[in-house]
Amino acid sequence: MLVDSHCHLDRVDLRRYGADFSRLMQATADAGVSHMLCVSIDLEHYPGMRRLVDPFPQVAVSVGVHPNHEDGSEPTADQLISLAADARNVAIGETGLDYFRSTGDLAWQRERFRVHIAAARSCGKPLIIHTRDAHVDTIRILREEGAQAVGGVLHCFTESWGMAKEGMDLGFYVSFSGIITFKNATDLRDVARRVPLDRLLIETDSPYLAPVPHRGQPNEPRLVTHVARCIAELRAMDPEEVAAVTRQNYFRLFGVAESPARPRAHPNPVRTGTAAKAVSGR
Repeated sequence: MLVDSHCHLDRVDLRRYGADFSRLMQATADAGVSHMLCVSIDLEHYPGMRRLVDPFPQVAVSVGVHPNHEDGSEPTADQLISLAADARNVAIGETGLDYFRSTGDLAWQRERFRVHIAAARSCGKPLIIHTRDAHVDTIRILREEGAQAVGGVLHCFTESWGMAKEGMDLGFYVSFSGIITFKNATDLRDVARRVPLDRLLIETDSPYLAPVPHRGQPNEPRLVTHVARCIAELRAMDPEEVAAVTRQNYFRLFGVAESPARPRAHPNPVRTGTAAKAVSGR
């Protein structure tokens, strides 16, 4: 059974499922994906996201504000700590730095990042890190704020082996998305070969970054199978081994209970509209 360690279920396009979220959950289970972590990118949509996944115990959640999100309220450590007290909440984030999409004076991004790390240390939950074109500052702030006390994951990793190693030295895992299936991802595939198995995670980052052969289409958790297969090929492993290792790592990092072993769709349909426009696509 597979785990999707990072997705945004409240933003997945449900048109193929007749706007029925429970059908998406059933298709995910049928594809052999037993658990998911639905990751927050702003506080405004968090309550709706939390309600959406509530009937599905196989879905854990995080709370945080994405580094590119500028239109909503600025989070405080107290807000994040309060929301993280929810039993289904297993992490703080996603948070971090993005110097690719945001330009100018980004002191506000760095301050927001520090607030998230402080909240994570206070509540003892791991961090979900988004980093893009911000290697030096990301690692520096993680060190300065003592993020190694809680660890976490460098999600949807696209950076160098050097950064991966620095992150792992601070107790972080490294997670790969469908980007590793792209033709131009040669260097990233080399990083995926080198990450120790006990620090490896896989994800979809749904609804973004659908893997080959679905590139350019809406992504969803069931497609994490393609990420697992790609890593298996890179490392000359059986895909079931990759599934088992990344599943174990997910439970270890986030403290998620392994039940239910075979999730089923909720008996009552959960309907929602087409996903809101997102800020975290790469």
